[in-house]
Amino acid sequence: MKTRGTRRARRLRGLRPRLVVAFGLVATVAAATTGALTFREARTGVLQQSQDATIRQLRTQINERAPALGYPPDQSALQRFAADVAATEAPGDWRVLATYRTLRAPSVAGDTFPELTPDVREAVASSRATVFQRVRESGRTSLVVGMSVTFGPPDGARTASGVRVFLVVPQTEEQAYVDALVTSVERAMVPALLLAVVLALFAARGVLLPVRALRDATRSIAEGRLDTRLAVNGSDELADLSHTFNETAAALETSVAELRGMEARARRFAADVSHELRTPLAAMSAVTDVLDEDAAGLDPDTATAVRLISGETVKLARLVDDLMEISRFDAGAAELHLDEIDLAESIRRTLASRGWSDTVETRLPAPDVVRGRVDPRRLDVVVANLVGNALRHGTRPVRVSLEASGLDAAGRLAVIEIRDGGPGIPEDVLPHVFERFYKSDTARTRSEGSGLGLSITAENVRMHGGTVRAANHPAGGAVFTVELPLRRDESSEENLS
Repeated sequence: MKTRGTRRARRLRGLRPRLVVAFGLVATVAAATTGALTFREARTGVLQQSQDATIRQLRTQINERAPALGYPPDQSALQRFAADVAATEAPGDWRVLATYRTLRAPSVAGDTFPELTPDVREAVASSRATVFQRVRESGRTSLVVGMSVTFGPPDGARTASGVRVFLVVPQTEEQAYVDALVTSVERAMVPALLLAVVLALFAARGVLLPVRALRDATRSIAEGRLDTRLAVNGSDELADLSHTFNETAAALETSVAELRGMEARARRFAADVSHELRTPLAAMSAVTDVLDEDAAGLDPDTATAVRLISGETVKLARLVDDLMEISRFDAGAAELHLDEIDLAESIRRTLASRGWSDTVETRLPAPDVVRGRVDPRRLDVVVANLVGNALRHGTRPVRVSLEASGLDAAGRLAVIEIRDGGPGIPEDVLPHVFERFYKSDTARTRSEGSGLGLSITAENVRMHGGTVRAANHPAGGAVFTVELPLRRDESSEENLS
């Protein structure tokens, strides 16, 4: 469940969702901005046109009827004047109020004109210009227009009569137009957003296909298929990236091929040298054996030289054997010859054959408690190399223990532990103890061993599917731990079942 949730979270953070979101946001902002600008311009145009038409018509009506109004007008004259001006439009559309000093004459009796604000009244009283204002009252928008009635020639100076006319026109039709614009803008945003998502998917597909191809090609190279190449299409940045990848992969393939060739030649050289040395070494070993037998009868200097040659010949023979073994590992020619054995008994035989039974302390289980299918010869090499390393580089006591521990994917594990009583292994050396020919002291050019024992041990353990670790024990000394899977003999299991 956790892996599935992690994959889902990665998909949500992927390039495709981000492109879709980005295109959607851009389309939404663009549509909203365009819609807002269009709405503002259209609304301004509709209201401005309605406002100009209303003011022109009101001014025309006042200019036509003002000469017939007697001055100073009385209440009834103002009432007729307001009613005549209001009658120019459909009943109820225009509401007119005519005032003269303290007189008020609405076109409809009892109309209080709540839309007339003090600002409009004051502006009309202080100026001869036409004053207008949009007022929203009880959810309805109305246009309020106010102007003073003047007398005089059209092209000359005109005199204020003191009569003021206020007009209130509901803008229901204009508001319907504005509402229709809002609805249109809202409806237009949905197709724009859908179109942006479609474009984003196409754009994401165009970007993701080369990226996925690059990912698969990279993974293929990581798996060792160095001949993987990408198809280069077009001349954009992704095509340049594919071309660069192909050049890099070709250079890597060439370099790896050269390195593999050099490694193969080096392996063949080591194997050939080791093989060619075995014959003269066999002869030298036979001669040194004869000289060792006669060393007691030789003068001291000659006897010392004979023993030195004999010892170095033994070391050289061991080194050649180790090199041959390493070359077989490198060439993949090493094989396991499995047999079901008692691991405790095998360890006892290893110690006895090398004369270490009295030197090494053991903590081994009873016979047949820890049994498994292993290669007896390679197990002997593992134990001998680790115990010999502890005796050479550590101090006594050297302890060997064996136990069956836990379960892994394949079954039980045999845990072999070799511990010495020495000062331990320096922390900077621990990561390198299984490397070939590694020396913790660079000034030390010679050692008793070949420098390949621990490497051979690690390879033998790996062939069994196990692990080997080096560490320092809390109580002091170095400790090597080998874990081997205890495979069972399938035929014996079938017989038992």
